Amino acid sequence: MPHRHDPLEGVTDLFTELHRLREMGSRGREKLQEEGERTHASAWVPTTDIFAVDGRLVIRIELAGVEPDDVDLRFDNGVLTVSGARALDFGDEPTLYVRERCYGEFRRSITLPGGTRREQIDAEFGNGLVEIVVEGIGQQSDATRIELSDRSDAAAKRPRRSRIRPRSSRGD
Repeated sequence: MPHRHDPLEGVTDLFTELHRLREMGSRGREKLQEEGERTHASAWVPTTDIFAVDGRLVIRIELAGVEPDDVDLRFDNGVLTVSGARALDFGDEPTLYVRERCYGEFRRSITLPGGTRREQIDAEFGNGLVEIVVEGIGQQSDATRIELSDRSDAAAKRPRRSRIRPRSSRGD
């Protein structure tokens, strides 16, 4: 009986190898962290969606596994900052096969449009999602177009400047 070629043979080998490399990289990162070294910033940044709807700016920050008491929300000088920590709790000496979620301290800062006041901001936490609504932000601004002059035309009309040569270190 002739041997039939499996068209997915190389693909499955590729995925197996990619998975192996990813696991090897994860173990290396964890080992560095155990030794006190950091492979990334000291705080992780949670995934965030920001969009405008009906004259409101809506900010949704994913914080699954974080307790509401572990979340701090502050507004200072036009910057909204959400920070806190997600506890690493796998029990006593687990056999860890995959760890893709971030643990420890997190921080996400968002600059709000100029003129935003504290009274415009409401926030809720539920089902692992912080939702912040900023009222009166989503409207169009009074932006106007600024015309640019063609620099090549302006340069042709200007007198040429002499070039200044740097002095030598010998004092010439």
